[in-house]
Amino acid sequence: MTPSDEDRKWMLQALKLAEKGYGRTSPNPMVGAILIRNNRIIGQGWHRKAGNPHAEIEAFRNAAQLRHSSRNTTLYVTLEPCCTDGRTPPCTNAILKSGVSRVVIGSIDPNPNHTGKSVKLLRRHGISVTINVESEKTTELNDPFNHWIVKRQPWVIAKSAMSLDGKIATRTGDSKWITGDESRRHAMKIRQGCDAILVGINTILKDNPSLSYRPVFSTLRWKKEKPLLRIILDSRGRIPSSAKVLNDAYSESTILVLSTKTSPVKIHRLSKMAKVWVAPLLDNHIDLDWVLSKLGEESVTSLLVEGGGRIHGSFFGGNLVNQAAFYYAPMIIGGKNAVKAIENFSPYAADSRNILTHVRWKRLGKDLHLSAKIKVP
Repeated sequence: MTPSDEDRKWMLQALKLAEKGYGRTSPNPMVGAILIRNNRIIGQGWHRKAGNPHAEIEAFRNAAQLRHSSRNTTLYVTLEPCCTDGRTPPCTNAILKSGVSRVVIGSIDPNPNHTGKSVKLLRRHGISVTINVESEKTTELNDPFNHWIVKRQPWVIAKSAMSLDGKIATRTGDSKWITGDESRRHAMKIRQGCDAILVGINTILKDNPSLSYRPVFSTLRWKKEKPLLRIILDSRGRIPSSAKVLNDAYSESTILVLSTKTSPVKIHRLSKMAKVWVAPLLDNHIDLDWVLSKLGEESVTSLLVEGGGRIHGSFFGGNLVNQAAFYYAPMIIGGKNAVKAIENFSPYAADSRNILTHVRWKRLGKDLHLSAKIKVP
């Protein structure tokens, strides 16, 4: 069945519900659902966090609480319903029992083991199914989940705050603060939506950051269900015992990525203070692809890379970045020895514009924010 304007309207409503799960549902996707009868909402819901009922179940429960029957209704859901057992029973079972006559789906489940199976199941039982309604928007909402469920590596967001000439610090290392409060609040919202944050050892040695989520800087006023995983790349085990990430209330969420050239003595000492991974080397540097695969095994669907220019250069150079979140302040730092936002990186093509898609600019006070997806060759 071809989607109508009404279908698109209700799917956008369901999408708004899905967005309420931002930062709470990983490693599950954000999903919203609405039940419609006679062009009126009789039940609605969204997936609130992993382990809780899915959006479809929430919508059915909401309709029952309002004393509405779900029979002969249309169910709008932003993602193809699940049809296999997980933490919760298959949503297709509940849909079949509900008496829903039509299901409208925003995007199909990207999981190769599940994709399209629910659509076939529902149609076999006589339910009309319309798919891919506002699919670009519903798919983009879950970019991290979609990437992780297929690649088994997290969606990588490279974040940096810089001057107009692409510098993150002067030649003496002075970098506080390049961007303003609005940019920092916006960046904290991105951090709130991610599972993990990664920096290199030089950031720890220079700034000793906490790498935590700070609600005071966010426009979202809820607390994260679980703390950010903090990933520190430290190939030689140089992190000091006094570092905040080893001593604060979230130290159990710190992972030190050492390497095969770290001395056994340091590995033993640091393993008493944090979780330690000993990574293989690639061209005398920590193998970042190995790190991403390890994080994928830990169900990390999204990784925020806030390292300096070398770390960003390594991720971009390895074709490992999926999205850029760059903040530009109205200043020019200049100087050939000033610290660059991305070092030792040549674009994939002579025309570097070819690597950026879904480019969006946003004004944040005096600053500009660039959001773009990276097209990996």
